[in-house]
Amino acid sequence: MLEQAGAPGPLAPAGAPVPPPHEGTHPHDAYMWQEAPPSRIERLALAAWTKPSWLAPLTILGCIGAASTYVLTNDPTDTRLDPLGPCAFKMLTGFDCPGCGGTRMVWYLLHGDVLQAARHHLVALIAVPILAWAYVVLAAKRFFGVQLPSKRIPLVAILGFLGFWVVFAVLRNLPWAPFSWFFVS
Repeated sequence: MLEQAGAPGPLAPAGAPVPPPHEGTHPHDAYMWQEAPPSRIERLALAAWTKPSWLAPLTILGCIGAASTYVLTNDPTDTRLDPLGPCAFKMLTGFDCPGCGGTRMVWYLLHGDVLQAARHHLVALIAVPILAWAYVVLAAKRFFGVQLPSKRIPLVAILGFLGFWVVFAVLRNLPWAPFSWFFVS
């Protein structure tokens, strides 16, 4: 039920005097909580909550860090079984999967051995600098608002790369020379 200014409230008896309306202020203003201006941390949290433009690059960086930590703590080049176990694709089919050797490629790349990295997965190694630059462009734009030079990769180039990856995956499973060089045990 709405009350009109100057009318008695629902609990006031009929004919009771009505207090005069306050000019420009609310009668409860003296009891209102006055908020302090937000601190830097509160402003940062508010910006993170309302505009999470930094969330994608930070998540990608976290995933790269977690994967690198996993590879560095579980040497994929030794003969010990890793916590994740062997490749399910290879166990089911007996063939190397298209990504086979990728973990070892990352291991050698993290240790600075580019030739061994190329030996274990040349196609994935070709993608590393392109993906790294794409991440830098994304992070610079999201974190600092800086637009770095970048080119849009044509769909034909992406499809060509994926086709090359499929051919590489087939050739590395052929057991005779010269394709046996691609086989990584």
